[in-house]
Amino acid sequence: MTATTADRPVARVRPFWPLALLHARLNFIETVRIPIAVLGNLLFPALALLFFVVPQRSVAEDPLVATAAVAQLGTFAVMSTCLFTFGVGVAEDRALPFDPYLRTLPAGAGPRLAGRVLNGVLWAYLALVPLVVIGALLTEAVLPVGRALAAVVVVPLVAVPFLLLGVAIGYRLSSKAAIAVVQATLFPLAFAGGLFLPPEAFPGWLDTISKVLPSRAARDLAVQATTGYEAYAWAVPVLVGWTVLFAVLAALAYRSDEGRRFR
Repeated sequence: MTATTADRPVARVRPFWPLALLHARLNFIETVRIPIAVLGNLLFPALALLFFVVPQRSVAEDPLVATAAVAQLGTFAVMSTCLFTFGVGVAEDRALPFDPYLRTLPAGAGPRLAGRVLNGVLWAYLALVPLVVIGALLTEAVLPVGRALAAVVVVPLVAVPFLLLGVAIGYRLSSKAAIAVVQATLFPLAFAGGLFLPPEAFPGWLDTISKVLPSRAARDLAVQATTGYEAYAWAVPVLVGWTVLFAVLAALAYRSDEGRRFR
């Protein structure tokens, strides 16, 4: 719709947040239409909890240890959701004819990116639901109301660096290459970050390396929020530093893609 002035027609652009919510709704519907994508996000961390934590009764029957195990795998669920939603999702969207059209609209990239963020955070929360259910029913994990609220706040904070890394991958690579890079990035980060095995089981050299990784910082902050066990002193600076680095890489990847495709 346009409003005509004395000189020329002026395009009316809808406000930022209604457009962002519209993009988030579109991304959510597109994800739901691919059941395997939904099942992968929701089930893999829950199955890891079911097969590797629940049978270990010494872990499952200790409230503090069981809660930490759920928090670790919850961090992995958030990482996985963000990297696949943005790394693979962005790369696949770039291959579609509809993507160049959206990039030419006067609203700009802001509402679209905000919509992706909202959709990614929503799926990060949804990926935690099976974990919480299994942890509540089959282990002695406990989460008082205060810590539950802290965990809810921590989820988007933990998600941001991996979301930005996914954006950087998605705008740099084709969809086939993005899938391989996301997988090659996700699992080493998860293992070295203590998401599958607690860092207490690491040898000294691996523990030292682990503490400079975003996955370890995110894991320790999630465990602190849910159990009260103190994260190592540099967890917040490490996570902030990686967030800034990934933000720069994401911005450069977006501008590079824009320069290649829209000159």
